[in-house]
Amino acid sequence: MANSNDKAKKGVSRRNFLKGTAGTTAGLLLGHQLGMGGVQQLARAQEYAPLGNYPVTGSDVVLGFNVPQTGPYSDEGADELRAYQLAVKHLNGEGDGGMMNTMQPSSLTGEGILGKRVTFVTGDTETNSAASRDSARRMIERDKAIMISGGSSSGVAIAVQGLCQEAKVMFMAALTHSNDTTGSDRKRYGFRYFFNTEMSGRALGGLLANEYGADRRAYHLTADYTWGWSQLRSMQEYTEQEGWTTENNILTPITTKDFSPQLTQVMNSDADTLVLNFYGQNMVDSLTQAVDFGMRERTVNGKDFQIIVPLYSRLMASGAKDNIEGIFGTMNWSYQLQDEGSQAFTNSFVEEYGQPPSQAAHTSYVQTLLYADACERAGTFYPPEVIRALEDHSVSGIGPGVCDYRGSDHQAFHDVLVVKGKPESERADDNDLLEIVEQVDKSVLVYEDGAVDLPDRPGDLGDYGDEA
Repeated sequence: MANSNDKAKKGVSRRNFLKGTAGTTAGLLLGHQLGMGGVQQLARAQEYAPLGNYPVTGSDVVLGFNVPQTGPYSDEGADELRAYQLAVKHLNGEGDGGMMNTMQPSSLTGEGILGKRVTFVTGDTETNSAASRDSARRMIERDKAIMISGGSSSGVAIAVQGLCQEAKVMFMAALTHSNDTTGSDRKRYGFRYFFNTEMSGRALGGLLANEYGADRRAYHLTADYTWGWSQLRSMQEYTEQEGWTTENNILTPITTKDFSPQLTQVMNSDADTLVLNFYGQNMVDSLTQAVDFGMRERTVNGKDFQIIVPLYSRLMASGAKDNIEGIFGTMNWSYQLQDEGSQAFTNSFVEEYGQPPSQAAHTSYVQTLLYADACERAGTFYPPEVIRALEDHSVSGIGPGVCDYRGSDHQAFHDVLVVKGKPESERADDNDLLEIVEQVDKSVLVYEDGAVDLPDRPGDLGDYGDEA
């Protein structure tokens, strides 16, 4: 896919090169003491004025991984950290290389990033926007991280993405599913590989109507923050297009553990379907309690009662155990996929940790490699040039098919999955919990940026930071 910023990119490079020529001679004399590699890196640095944590000095480059190590999304955060550590290992030429052997095109060398060894620091988001910003700020200001990645909550991702735009440090979002991340709250310095609620709605709407009929009354329980609101709107839009109606919705804090009051209201309604717009431990707790309430044995107006989990993960399925049987949802990725890139990553992860990776792990790993590759292709850590290298970039070998990173909103488009919980009798092992019902082609999921039917209005990406 052609990069619409090529012309601007050349202009910026010439402008910044002229700004830096005064110090070039001194830099090259110092670089002579460091060898040819030092000369090349110092020469590149002289082309651009300092910005954010650029230039990167010394022999190491620091990445910051900001994940939920406590709170309801901590299982996802733990798997993200495993994947980040594996990505760093592969970038530094250790281990079998994983997806570095399958990603195309690729400029990765196995010698760090631009010849610098990759190191990292970590932080705990606590699944809290204020805490996540404080943690990211420490990594930027104290540790001089050149890139921040992480998440598992869209509220956290949006908060950190805004901070990174201000600090001019790139943010490669991990697990964030709200439309707002690349919609109303998009930022030039933020990129999202994970899919969004718009895509979940498109993937699920017609399938649910085919499975359960067009005349359904849905009761929604929804996490009370940006992701839950976005998931609710998308599910309503795409199920109501098929003839479903919304009986009611209850917004619930993510700190909730006892869902009995909300489930009692569902039981006392005319709803024949329960939609759990929850993730992580919230989904595990609410689904387990709904099953304990006997909801799956109910019949309402002649219809068998159904439960839907719009956003699934293997870790959530493991926590909910047999309660997931027959329940539909969507996923960004699964270790069960047989494409070359997915299997390369899965095999490396299993070898390292003795268990298959989650979609949160996959997203974290992919985002780290994509950032490193963009630096290599740009020939610099200078953030505006790395951003331009990612905008409208297409890549294969990191999952099924080709992934396109759209330049106008920094949203990645690729195939996603509709899955369903397996009965115990069909599971090959303790990890084999979800059946892939459909691999939804990305052509079905692509929406026009700023289209009137997209629930969340597009925001302004903001500046690169090197504008005249």
